[in-house]
This record gives sequence, structure tokens and C-alpha cells, in this order.
Amino acid sequence: MPLKVHPDIASLVPYLPGKPIEELERELGIPRAIKLASNENPLGPSPKALAVLTEVAGTLNRYPDGGAHRLRRALADHYKVTPDQVILGNGSDEIIGLLVRTFLSPGDEAVMADQTFVIYKMEVTAAHGVPVIVPLKAGRHDLPAMAKAVTPRTRLLFVCNPNNPTGTMVAAEDVAALMAQVPDEVIVVFDEAYYEYVVSRDFPDSLGYVTQNRNVIVLRTFSKVYGLAGLRIGYGLTTPEITGYLNRVRPPFNANSLAQRAALAALGDEEHVARSRAMNQAEMARVRTELVSLGLQPLPSEANFLYFDVGRSGREVFEALLREGVIVRHIEGRMLRVTIGLPEENTRFLQALKAVLQRG
Repeated sequence: MPLKVHPDIASLVPYLPGKPIEELERELGIPRAIKLASNENPLGPSPKALAVLTEVAGTLNRYPDGGAHRLRRALADHYKVTPDQVILGNGSDEIIGLLVRTFLSPGDEAVMADQTFVIYKMEVTAAHGVPVIVPLKAGRHDLPAMAKAVTPRTRLLFVCNPNNPTGTMVAAEDVAALMAQVPDEVIVVFDEAYYEYVVSRDFPDSLGYVTQNRNVIVLRTFSKVYGLAGLRIGYGLTTPEITGYLNRVRPPFNANSLAQRAALAALGDEEHVARSRAMNQAEMARVRTELVSLGLQPLPSEANFLYFDVGRSGREVFEALLREGVIVRHIEGRMLRVTIGLPEENTRFLQALKAVLQRG
């Protein structure tokens, strides 16, 4: 007998993570493959985070601190908010799911861009909500069009800034115009997973809207610049009222002990963050220059990756790079996304891409 599945769930396409290095090496018999597909920090975790993991390992028979009191206090101090304005998640992905489950009823709408973090659409659809998709404009969120897309059924509006997969940013002036138009009852979600990599002085102060008690939540993560992607810990900064509702559906112990302690240590490792930022800036400039020399035009990026049109089937170029032992991300059509890696990894990627493009 066929399974009875809700049409919204049946319509979803499972999220496809980047291919693991070990799997590529096994499949193709290629040694020393490199992965530049998942926007990870190539310098690895904060050394201070690594130092506490052995210490915590001896307590794994105990449940985690369900309220993550130390980490929430540290984040509150770091951002000058109160602990009841901080919520933790199993990655910021989980907080997106909590927002959707908490604030969307079936048929309610959530506004988002057409090329942005895929989890927004997946979560909204799974909750039987309606994703309202607004095309990008010149590779960026079209905030005026997103404001116009808001209806009386809109409950959430997602702004991924810098945007994944494009790396582009919307500036403070544009965000201010958006916030002036969005009704107070709509929760604006600023997903800032790549916040620590931003160098532009025009980046919006999204936390300012939180301190104004607007219905805003700012999502950030320890998965990117802090190098803790494998521990899955993200956080949201918002109003006490919003965290109060989210905690009603948040699973108990959703932030594990290792993640909490490592994140607490990493938060204080400013040297590691500075080194990661500096290497990313230098290597991104080099990779961009080399891509332009190949006749390609990557979009401007404030993150730790570049998004570019290869001028032919992106799938074919992606698969050809796999055979060279280089894993990048094929997004759609002719578009690829490459994470900025270590200098030697970037050199190998550029050499492989040049060879692939020259073969035609």
C-alpha cells in the first residue's frame, strides 16, 4: 500500500550536502582531493575551542546544560543584550525551523529571495506555509520588491546577508528603507552566518532593530569563521518575547555539551577570527583576479566564497573538477560557488579550472 504523505512534503527535494572528500577519493580513485564546497573555515577550529574538548569529553554521560546558561550569558555580554534575548540552535538552521513552526500556520506566507539559503523554502513548505519568492536584482536581494510582496498573510521575511550562494550584501540604507515599510507584526529574519567575514562599512546594524524592540531576529553561527561546523551550533539574537515563544517548541538539550563549551572558548579567540578574516581577504582577492583573467566575472562577495558563471554547463564543469580532485558547488545552470580555501588549495582549484575550461 502506498504511503500517505502530505503533498507539501512529497514536493520537497532533499538537501544535498557537498560530497565528502573520502567518498570522492573512493569513487574516482583520486588521492589528496580538496573540498571547497561548503564554506568551511580552512584554518580549522579555534585552538582555544580544541583545547576544551578533551576536558568536556569526560562528562558526556551527563546531559548538556539545557539552558546553555554560560554560553548565552557570554553571547549577551558580547553583543550587549540580555541572556533572555539569546536562543541557541543545532546550527542556525534549527532556529529557522523553530521560527517557522512557531509563527506560521498553514497557508501563512514567508517572503524570501529566489536565490538564497535553500532551508528557508524547505522549512516553510514543510510547515504547509507559502514561500513567496522574489527574484534577485543584479545578484542582490531586491528589498523594495520584497517589501511590496508582503500581504496580510505574511508572517516572516528572510534576508540572508551576506547572501548564500551569491555572497552579495544589502547595505544599511536599503535595510532601513525595508524596515520602514514592513508591518510591525512581520518578523524580519536577518541571517548573518557570514557576518564576521564582512569588510564593507555599509553593512547594516541589524542588532539595532533588536534593541529598538522591533520584531527582528539576527541569526549567526559558530560554523563559519569560528570553524565549528562539525559541532552544529548557531544562535539567534532577538526580543525576549520572541525567544519566549521559540523556547516553547525548542527541543530540550538541543545544544550539546561539546558544542557549548567549544563555542564559549571560540567566542573569546579574537586572534583566530582575525587570522581567518585576513587570509580570506587576501586569498579572495587573488582568486577573484585569477577568475577574471580566465574571462569569468564573479559577483562581489562579503563572505568566504565566490559565485560565478562559467559560461557553459555548470554541471559539466563541476563534474570535470571532481575528476581533478576538486570539490566545488554547482548551484544551478551555469553557476558555480567556490569556497576560499588555503593558498595551496586555491592554487590547485585555479589550475584545475583553467585546465577544464581549456579542454572545452
